[in-house]
Amino acid sequence: MFKKEVYTQRRHQLLQDVADGLILIVGNTDAAFNYPNNVYGFRQDSTFRYFFAHDIQDLVGVIDCENGEEYLFGEDVSMEDIIWTGPVLSMKDRAAEVGVKNSGSLKDLAAMLNKAIDARRKIHYVTPYRARTINYISELVHIKKDWVMAYSSVELMKAIIKQRSVKSAEEVFEIEKALATAYNMHTTMMKMAAKEGVYEYEIAGTMEGLALAGGGPVSFPIILTTHGEILHGHDHSLQLRKGRMVVSDAGCETSLGYCSDITRSVPVGGRFDTRQKAVYQAVLDAQLLVPTLIKPKVPYIDIHIAAVKCLGEGLKAMGLMKGDISEAVKEGAMGLFMPHGLGHMMGLDVHDMENYGENYVGYDKSYTRSSQFGLASLRMGRELEEGFVITDEPGCYFIPALIDQWRSEKKCEAFINYEEVERFKDFGGIRIEDDVLVTANGCRVLGKPIPKTVEEIENAMQ
Repeated sequence: MFKKEVYTQRRHQLLQDVADGLILIVGNTDAAFNYPNNVYGFRQDSTFRYFFAHDIQDLVGVIDCENGEEYLFGEDVSMEDIIWTGPVLSMKDRAAEVGVKNSGSLKDLAAMLNKAIDARRKIHYVTPYRARTINYISELVHIKKDWVMAYSSVELMKAIIKQRSVKSAEEVFEIEKALATAYNMHTTMMKMAAKEGVYEYEIAGTMEGLALAGGGPVSFPIILTTHGEILHGHDHSLQLRKGRMVVSDAGCETSLGYCSDITRSVPVGGRFDTRQKAVYQAVLDAQLLVPTLIKPKVPYIDIHIAAVKCLGEGLKAMGLMKGDISEAVKEGAMGLFMPHGLGHMMGLDVHDMENYGENYVGYDKSYTRSSQFGLASLRMGRELEEGFVITDEPGCYFIPALIDQWRSEKKCEAFINYEEVERFKDFGGIRIEDDVLVTANGCRVLGKPIPKTVEEIENAMQ
């Protein structure tokens, strides 16, 4: 964990931003895999970890906004537990580690909340995303399970978003540690993809092993597929065949929970053919444009549109699009090729704070989410601020079902050359992604550069 002063300051800031009541921050618990004592790998709730640090099960933090008192609740272990887990700190010592003076059992927590409810005090909590947490909050604050989500505190979530959006130097250091492991994961993928006949699961398994060997699990289930037109292709059952592109979207966590998220797309066998190279370069040009535009006070939605225009010009040069590309973008024609957004926040979550709601994190009163296909999937549209860590991940996909639907509807016929697009229905897709820190006057692409140009990738694969 960071120094305890880091967590003390975070909680102090929260006290300044939430007017009154109690702040309830519930940590995660184990989830059974196939019987009670065989559990999935534990992953602590990011909100709890941000303010109370501890990466263990069944803890709850409370902050009293009116008197400034802080509490850490949980159960001290028994000798029977110690036999299986080894010696562990007492709750009192755990609280002291993160600068919290008060500690108690979960029964003490229930008693405190009952007293607050009797006094008609407000109880703030963030939107839960696990059924067990919903049930637990329902029990603690005595409301129906169906109402738990509705009564989550927008005031608290906005206060937390204000803090967590801006990354400290310590947090950026952790993210770059995760990127160092991601470098190994993706360069290893490139070497393995140079051999036709390798199975996707062989590469994905090796990459996940590298994440674990680097000190943390993967930050999300690895996307590794020769069907890149499937944006979240988690099936790894196919053999690599020449003529296909491998899309590898993967990252890892550090021991403190901070994430990396990188995508590289490479040709099976190690050499781009003419068609692959043309599409790849169009995506790369858009991806390289983005860092030149990133700086504080620039809306990310504007950068998304600029990147999509750049991609469109590349596709026009290939004969896949026609007409005025600026008008094509306005009409939503680029949604056929890039039906997702340019990027998202990243930090303790790979889609940082997404459990609070994308519109709270990525939008505000000045920038609301579009309803246009493709652009509506942009998770991050608001003005950038110094300290944001965001992803830059344009892509180009040839999705047969989507192509057939749009063509049958004669959608955007003035801008899409459907006769040429038909020839690419067997292509798959390409995505290129880096993680970027917004600085005072621009940005910095984080981590050791992972091969990205055509020449760099072909050299790495040899």
